[in-house]
Amino acid sequence: MKNYFFSFVIPTYNRSHFLKKTISSLLNQKYKHFEIIIIDDGSTDSTRQIIDEINDPKIRYFFQKNQERGVARNMGFLKAKGDYVNFFDSDDIAYDNHLQTANNILQKS
Repeated sequence: MKNYFFSFVIPTYNRSHFLKKTISSLLNQKYKHFEIIIIDDGSTDSTRQIIDEINDPKIRYFFQKNQERGVARNMGFLKAKGDYVNFFDSDDIAYDNHLQTANNILQKS
């Protein structure tokens, strides 16, 4: 049975007030084979500070000049190392069994 590796890609722009809750919901996954890729699309708020405070090795942070969400998502996809990629917005919240459920379904396929 293969343990699939998942990538969460989160483009963000000046949404630090939401980002911590989103990241926490992802770090609390029961299934632990994943990475979180934050593509900061030119934020001028405390986004970088939030990422630095969380300081988790599962998080990979990239800053780019503002080019809009689509470009940020594409950049995140290019940086992703996962077998599967999940796109999340910076205000999305995941159930703690999100990846476990996905992995279980993939195991049956």
